[in-house]
Amino acid sequence: MDFEKFCQENCVERKGTGTLKWDSLEEVFGDADLLPLWVADMEIQSPPAARQAIQARVEHGTFGYAKVTDDYYDAFFSWQKNHHGVTLAKENLRFATGVVGSLYAAVRAYTQPNDGVIICPPVYYPFYDAILNTGRTLVTCELDNHDGRFTLDLEKFEKTIAESKAKMFLLCSPHNPVCRVWTEEELEGMFAVCRKHGVLVVADEIHQDFTYDKDHAFFSTALLGDGQYKDMLILLNSGSKTFNLAGLIHSHVIIFDEKLMETYDAYIKSIGSPEVNLMGVIAMGAAFRDGAAWFDQVKALICHNYDYMKQAFAKDAPKIVLTPLEGTYLSWLDLRGYMDGKDVAEFIQKKCRLACDVGEWFSFTGHGYVRINLATDTKYIKMAVERILANLKELS
Repeated sequence: MDFEKFCQENCVERKGTGTLKWDSLEEVFGDADLLPLWVADMEIQSPPAARQAIQARVEHGTFGYAKVTDDYYDAFFSWQKNHHGVTLAKENLRFATGVVGSLYAAVRAYTQPNDGVIICPPVYYPFYDAILNTGRTLVTCELDNHDGRFTLDLEKFEKTIAESKAKMFLLCSPHNPVCRVWTEEELEGMFAVCRKHGVLVVADEIHQDFTYDKDHAFFSTALLGDGQYKDMLILLNSGSKTFNLAGLIHSHVIIFDEKLMETYDAYIKSIGSPEVNLMGVIAMGAAFRDGAAWFDQVKALICHNYDYMKQAFAKDAPKIVLTPLEGTYLSWLDLRGYMDGKDVAEFIQKKCRLACDVGEWFSFTGHGYVRINLATDTKYIKMAVERILANLKELS
């Protein structure tokens, strides 16, 4: 694959287009003159099928209330079956405006104020918000770091649940930001502990499509134990990451158990049932149906960007620990081999002039880490790597 040509033909300038990643730097970082590699969306144009479907609707000229058509269900169900082996039916599916909002909804629907909700840091920071902003009790079980590869200690996990009497587990699978694709065995262990202690699992599987080799294939929680855990599972996903459609605010809530679905439906009814986003349904349905070839190219570019970063750091900054990219499109760097962890955030922003998510956003003990988005034009990855290397050289 000619990556330079792909970037020239598919990557676009986003600054000044009202995009969070590029146009909110002053508000978030206090500095508009940074190279943004923070928000997990892409500089790559969404698949042609999605754009053409939107354009056809624009030409039609009506934008009234939307209905999810059988074509959408067929496209999404086929994607899940063909890519992940998951069989779905209409009664299992509800729609939402995003996975983050659905985390909040699940916490509110299935737990009570002050109930414990457990997460495994370092983890996507809205997980914290969904617990703390709803008046629940934050319970944490830190992942263990083995030279850049993160794992969950099941004994520690069970002890934490037992002592806290947590009612819910927010699972990130694949795990953002540490790039882990949990194995079937690991997931089985987590769910067995949760079953034993009566803990409901809410699984964020939005990065399900971003795995890169057969040794780290994604295994959906819906398939665990031949489905024996479906009665304790709320599964969240979307094509928004896969097809770069996050701004169209459309996602899925998948619930297999009838009683759990009744509880969810009652909660949504109590706050006013949201309508689906017309353009989200149109674009995502087209992408699920005809976006696979485009997506394969995007994954190849992500691997190319990761390999460039890995080789450059191995050669010129070998004390940077780069977490293996099993899943997601986010690299996770440990710079503590070169400086105190508490100095890394300032180094990245002030010296390297990069806007990145830093470790303390994901964990109270996360100082020293940096998350860099790989789903972008290779020129930006090269710029970021060159800036990091040049400024590390000045430190020596």
